[in-house]
Amino acid sequence: MTAECILRADQHAAVFGVAGWSGSGKTTLVEQIVSHLVEIGVDVATVKHAHHHFDADTPGKDSYRHRQAGARQVLVSSTQRSALFTEHLENVEPDLPQLLRQFAPTDLILVEGFKKYPIKKIEIYRPSLGKPRLYPEDNLVTAVASDEVLYDCPLPVLNLSEIAEIADFIIAQTKSMQAC
Repeated sequence: MTAECILRADQHAAVFGVAGWSGSGKTTLVEQIVSHLVEIGVDVATVKHAHHHFDADTPGKDSYRHRQAGARQVLVSSTQRSALFTEHLENVEPDLPQLLRQFAPTDLILVEGFKKYPIKKIEIYRPSLGKPRLYPEDNLVTAVASDEVLYDCPLPVLNLSEIAEIADFIIAQTKSMQAC
């Protein structure tokens, strides 16, 4: 069984990544891809890796107060949405397969960040940032999306402003995962 099949966790059609250095535009690109995919009927979920302490809960709200009191998990639900807050004991970050198992079945999970995790991905590369390319060290980078023409790149180079083209590329890349 391939790494892609294992990461599917047997409930998602495909898992695909968007990786790049901080400031490269990962969140903007993922937002645009998700919007396009949903428009064409794809059920999409996302996972975003954060390198820093964050809190999506609001101080003073009941869920925040439950967490402050010591609850390790707090699930907040309404007719419109649910959110599960989980405190990681001993600051051990869960790995990607553990996170994927928390999702309801979906057609595609786009993973933002987790650039060193073994999943197929598109690299966002902006030469103006002065950072090195990821693909020479990561054979799971299947294409590079850039705001400049990259004549020396052996991989497919996608224009960052061509969202439909990038989404089509992801769909084509994930078709093999659906056969697992």
